[in-house]
Amino acid sequence: MSISHTEQVKQYRLITGSYWVFTLTDGALRMLVLLFFHNLGYSPIEIASLFLLYELFGVLTNLGGGWIASHVGLNRTMQTGLILQIVALIMLLGDTADMTTIYVMVAQALSGIAKDLNKLSAKSSIKGLISEDSQGRLYRWVTLLTGSKNTLKGIGFFLGSLLLFSIGFHATLLILICLLSLALCAGWLFLKKDSTTQLKPKFSEIFSKSGGVNRLSAARFFLFGARDVWFVVALPVFLQSQLQWSYWQVGALMACWIIGYGVVQVMAPSLTGRIGKSQPEGSAKPVGGATLDTWGTLLFVIPGLMAAGLMSDFVPSFVILAALIPFGFVFAINSSVHSYLIVAYARSDAVSLDVGFYYMANAGGRLVGTILSGVIYQAFGLAACLILSSCMIFVSAKIAKGLTKSQ
Repeated sequence: MSISHTEQVKQYRLITGSYWVFTLTDGALRMLVLLFFHNLGYSPIEIASLFLLYELFGVLTNLGGGWIASHVGLNRTMQTGLILQIVALIMLLGDTADMTTIYVMVAQALSGIAKDLNKLSAKSSIKGLISEDSQGRLYRWVTLLTGSKNTLKGIGFFLGSLLLFSIGFHATLLILICLLSLALCAGWLFLKKDSTTQLKPKFSEIFSKSGGVNRLSAARFFLFGARDVWFVVALPVFLQSQLQWSYWQVGALMACWIIGYGVVQVMAPSLTGRIGKSQPEGSAKPVGGATLDTWGTLLFVIPGLMAAGLMSDFVPSFVILAALIPFGFVFAINSSVHSYLIVAYARSDAVSLDVGFYYMANAGGRLVGTILSGVIYQAFGLAACLILSSCMIFVSAKIAKGLTKSQ
């Protein structure tokens, strides 16, 4: 049964608000772990290892989360994500002297499960609020949700750093727990109870049978692997060890980059409309292959130029700072079109399954990128990471080029 536009907007705001609070606390938690455990003497590579289970459980959560949501409802999985994040924060409230690396990794694993349950639920819920013939509105709502999420993640980096150094680690955790608890209560009180889908898939059916979803998922795997193969471990370590940047400088740079990245994502519908005007309001099926190929080809050039600059006599800090802005801009456009297309391609009676499968590929790309970032940087340096990034972007663009209306 359809709901009024006013009710659509109300539910959208509640879903987005919950997602915003979660994202803010997730960004703050990541910076807390990075800075606090760095101060305890952890090396950058050791700190990166703390997040491996975070990424690995993101893969597993997206794989099984869609199946769970199709049985219990999207709002329940969203609320479960908030609860698990609160549990992860509570785990870190103990005496830090007694915390082993494995213990922190387990807490981060819970946080990874929570993050992907929340993201899966928020993005899948939008599909049920908008009719099939309103693809323009769907594109705008998805990009607003995605872009604002990344902006708030960057703000969360700043918030985590500021609170850590002003009130301390444990007091900051308590504030984050309070924020999540408020979002949890608001959802219980005001979110309209969603119904489970008529489709009750077997667990063996969690892998998508849609050609469009499979192709888009493969493209997403390579796209996000291409970003993280140089951005997650290699870049921060390079800035610290080679350019002698302080941790504050590294954190501020990454926070500003993510905030700007989120702002561009919100602008994506107007920017991509200038290339082919591929998605009119009344179109029932998305057309995004040509758009992704165009923007992917633009993105492919940037890491290659960065690698060439680092291998030449150019000043490394100039090369990195000059390239980060165009890379972030073009990557944000690619990511936004991807985020819209998966919601548009997802089957209405199995939206959580298709979206979950897609974000499993996203998490898998991030996991592989994170591992390769450390391994390749240690063996060959940042330029090698950038060359691999460029190759992965090229593969992603060519896979996405095959998307058609019929899929």
